[in-house]
Amino acid sequence: MAEKITPTVKDPRIFTNIHITQIIHYRLPAAGWASILHRVSGALLFLLLPLTVWLFDTSVSTELSFERFRAAFIAGIGFLPGWFVKLLVLGLAWGYLTHFFVGLRHLWMDVTHAVSKEQGRVSAQIAIVLSLLLTLVCAAKLFGVY
Repeated sequence: MAEKITPTVKDPRIFTNIHITQIIHYRLPAAGWASILHRVSGALLFLLLPLTVWLFDTSVSTELSFERFRAAFIAGIGFLPGWFVKLLVLGLAWGYLTHFFVGLRHLWMDVTHAVSKEQGRVSAQIAIVLSLLLTLVCAAKLFGVY
């Protein structure tokens, strides 16, 4: 005897990849932004590692090299003007602060194993806001506001 095969009902939703033209309208959740910013800040820290090593070495070697370190923010380094050096250091500060706070968020989530969607959203927002606020404080100090 032949059994009657009933067709299965397919899921009416269609899952497709996002096309490049749809990226502008796509709303990424806060946790997604935190994840992307963690990767971007890590890459930035890696790319600016030679500058970090040079700044540290120049600032702690001798008194004369410390004066050269201070002059880098006024006169610049080589062909880079002083304001651009300040922007690079500000980018370095942003990268460090973002990587630090979002990394702490990831560690907290790994340790607790009990994170809801709401907790993930709130912790991502807190990490991003803290890193931006402290970056603004660093920018104010770097550019001479106080």
